[in-house]
Amino acid sequence: MLSFLPIPVRGVIALLLLIINTLFWSVLLLLLTLFKLILPITAVRTALTKALIWIAENWISGHKAIASLLHKHRWDVQGVEDLSLDDWYLVISNHQSWADIFVLQSIFNRRIPFLKFFIKQELIWVPVIGLAWWALDFPFIKRYSKEYLQKHPEKRGQDLEATRKACRKFLTTPISVMNFLEGTRFTDEKYGRQQSPYQHLLRPKAGGIALVLNAMGSAIQTMLNVTIVYPDGIPTFWDYLSGRTPNIIVRVEKSAIPPHFAQGDYMNDPEFKIEFQNWINALWQEKDDLIDQLI
Repeated sequence: MLSFLPIPVRGVIALLLLIINTLFWSVLLLLLTLFKLILPITAVRTALTKALIWIAENWISGHKAIASLLHKHRWDVQGVEDLSLDDWYLVISNHQSWADIFVLQSIFNRRIPFLKFFIKQELIWVPVIGLAWWALDFPFIKRYSKEYLQKHPEKRGQDLEATRKACRKFLTTPISVMNFLEGTRFTDEKYGRQQSPYQHLLRPKAGGIALVLNAMGSAIQTMLNVTIVYPDGIPTFWDYLSGRTPNIIVRVEKSAIPPHFAQGDYMNDPEFKIEFQNWINALWQEKDDLIDQLI
């Protein structure tokens, strides 16, 4: 509707509206978060969590409305038709831009359970946002460096157990666990440093989702393999806000996760580790070929 405005003007308006949208819903979210913090009753906390997710979903809807008002993003999305709010999903995707998160939230909002990312334990202390992540039951994980473990061997394995504990609380409520397998955004510099065997992707890391599947057991049986392509070039966050991302292509492949992957020990079973990594590598090769075709 307002796409006739100059690009810088659209960007400023989009940023201001996004801030207003965020502040409005954040006030409601933080108020309910305080109740959740001080009321240790399981039934009450469960009800409050549902209300908090409703708030987060409305924040995403607000952002989608802002984008529709200001921009002419041409979406080419396939594979989101046969999804459910009552199922558990493992969602994986390639990662190129901060815009990827908004793209994923836009296509999956109210189609599957609210997307949740694994977050480093230290980030719980980020003002406001850390508390919001806690309130929305984002899984916090603790990571120890190799150097730290060499000095404190008694801590070995505690980070993995903390991750398992974070996953177990999702066994009774449908959840979508999101993971960017590359672990970081794609750049030419990272691509060259890794000597990646793929044309358009960094090397995938399999350990994180192997641990999730092991911790969740048979609860997660379905994977959504998302491929995001920006045919006009990878956008910055400002590019996305200002409408310099005219075309967005998304392909979602829904598939069953091999059942025995929920039983394997990725960290201590070398044969299982090789099998799991080969499975991920094959998925990544197919994704790389798909990106080549879409471009």
